[in-house]
Amino acid sequence: MQRDRLVATPERDVAPQYTMEQIVAVNPYNPDILPDLEAYVHEQVNHQTYSLDTNLCLLRLYQFEPSRMNIQIVARILVKALMALPAPDFNLCMFLIPEKLQMEEPFLTLITLAHFLETARFRDFWDEAERNRQILEVVPGFEQAIQRFALHVLSLSYQRLPRLVLAEAINMEGLSLDKFLEHQVVNNGWSVEKAPGGGQIIGLPANEHNYPELKKNIADSIPLEHVSKLFPVLT
Repeated sequence: MQRDRLVATPERDVAPQYTMEQIVAVNPYNPDILPDLEAYVHEQVNHQTYSLDTNLCLLRLYQFEPSRMNIQIVARILVKALMALPAPDFNLCMFLIPEKLQMEEPFLTLITLAHFLETARFRDFWDEAERNRQILEVVPGFEQAIQRFALHVLSLSYQRLPRLVLAEAINMEGLSLDKFLEHQVVNNGWSVEKAPGGGQIIGLPANEHNYPELKKNIADSIPLEHVSKLFPVLT
């Protein structure tokens, strides 16, 4: 079966086109689609696309067909799942990987990397990632995806932060960081000012997480007419 196709009907010479998601929807436990799902993982890597549902389907099929499991493909699925943070995709995938395999490489390394990210230990993450580039560099866009996640975490925690904290979180320094900051100031409302003791302080845009006063009061979210209906019950 060709990827993204179903067998042509006798009445037609050309088979109708189907996405892998559609094929999975009607054949989620059919081991015959294993080669197509594996090819689709390679396509996701090469074209920088992502489909959690099809990847989970492949991992489930590997549970039923353990002798056919391709460790390299599973590792790439996990790397793609890390790139989806803060979504819980990595943990969802790990639930479908046998515990025995989780104690072996490359899964041990990927679990360690996930732990560093989930606990915002970005310096440790980048150091570990550098030591294991052979696992990660085969998936284009990995570094940029993790940098986006790090910025997401910082935006939830900081109103202002030292340049050094930002540099460690996104693994960027020097001229590259200068250009990045210039872009953020012009396009995304960041600010950069000199720190009293030297260095720079980065100001991040306000949101309801780093500026709690922006959160709506719960009373403001309840229409008055809804509250008035409670008066007869309370009196």
